[in-house]
Amino acid sequence: MPEPIVQVKVHAHVGTIVLNRPARRNAISRQMLADLLQAFEDLHQERKVRAVVLTGAGSAFCAGMDLGEMLETSKADDALTMWHHDAVAYRDVVEYMLRFPKPIIAAVNGPAVAGGAGLVLAADVVVASSTAKFGLPEPLRGLVAGLVAPLLAFRVGGGLSAYLLLTAEVLEAEEAKLRGIFHEVVADEFVWARAAEIAGQCARCAPEALQLTKKMLNETIGEHLTTLLAAGAAASATARTTEAAAEGLAAFLEKREPNWP
Repeated sequence: MPEPIVQVKVHAHVGTIVLNRPARRNAISRQMLADLLQAFEDLHQERKVRAVVLTGAGSAFCAGMDLGEMLETSKADDALTMWHHDAVAYRDVVEYMLRFPKPIIAAVNGPAVAGGAGLVLAADVVVASSTAKFGLPEPLRGLVAGLVAPLLAFRVGGGLSAYLLLTAEVLEAEEAKLRGIFHEVVADEFVWARAAEIAGQCARCAPEALQLTKKMLNETIGEHLTTLLAAGAAASATARTTEAAAEGLAAFLEKREPNWP
């Protein structure tokens, strides 16, 4: 049997979720979104798990949405409906992570871009390897990072968000740490261990206190996040229907420069 594309492991009080499509740089497919949501739901119910580490298999954390699947969708008769469902499914995962009552530590073992960057921003603490990168290259593909933009602005503010969203620049690990996106940068071989160590620190705290703290941060201080994410899902789905998106996706998969309409 093939390996699951989302793996769940439990060690002591720490649960680990592994995005497991290394050959595709852990690109997010529809099935991965469903499995990822299920993984968080399962660890929510696992009483002995007090904190969760999210990481990727292979050399990447997550390369964003599966562009091959996205291009296939563009050819379907009901593409607009499918775009909407895909955007809502991603939004549901992000919102669940924000509401998740236990701390989530992202162990960023390599590039985290586009939708993968959003998963990093939805985590509470971020530990990155020295080879990790962070960026939002959607405009280069004719797309809009509608769901990631509110999270980015929430975490680091509007000025840096505008710069990253409009230039599509990809930050190296140390620069992302300097900008407050990554909290720690460690050697590649220690990224999961350090994330698990932080998860262990969280596990020493009262679960009720941590849950209330997350609620205060993400639902009180970030009171408009849910509304902004809904608007972002609409913007993301709409952008996928444009001629620019069709050209950008085709150019990326064909390894050429796009010819914008």
